[in-house]
Amino acid sequence: MFIFIAFSLGLCFLLQAASPWLGWLVTPWVLYGGLIVAVISLVAVMLDRGFSRFWHDLFSGSVLLVWYAHWQPLFKDDTPVFFAYALYFVFMTAFIELFFIAQRQNIDKDVLRHLQMLAKNLQIKSWMVMVLVLVSLELLDHYMLYPVAMTLLMLRYALSTYLEPESGS
Repeated sequence: MFIFIAFSLGLCFLLQAASPWLGWLVTPWVLYGGLIVAVISLVAVMLDRGFSRFWHDLFSGSVLLVWYAHWQPLFKDDTPVFFAYALYFVFMTAFIELFFIAQRQNIDKDVLRHLQMLAKNLQIKSWMVMVLVLVSLELLDHYMLYPVAMTLLMLRYALSTYLEPESGS
């Protein structure tokens, strides 16, 4: 999830530096452009046309921009919520990528088969969690819902990516 990590780190840097670019991030171009990219990514995941990792990454990065553009006018300029959540997303995504997905080859084949069977029977699909993330952006009174929904999306992404069949199989 390189795009999401890069956008999160970029947002952290811009916030810490009190950059004038922050004003550009709250423009309607960023808000609606990010929303369009997020919806396209959601539809691509729903249709399951391949490149699932890319679509999850693009969705997460674009929703981060939409979240900042939509929520920033509601908070004071020095509110740490944006920096803290963006930094949390960096660490959570890096942890999932490095210590979970990258360690796939170390799992026992029987455990992998059981996890794949469990994932196949799981009723919650990635696109459903993506819809929850988009809905959480509009629920302004529940500011904790967006990071919780993004965490659920990251966990669902990790499960689906971890259980993907290896390309050489």
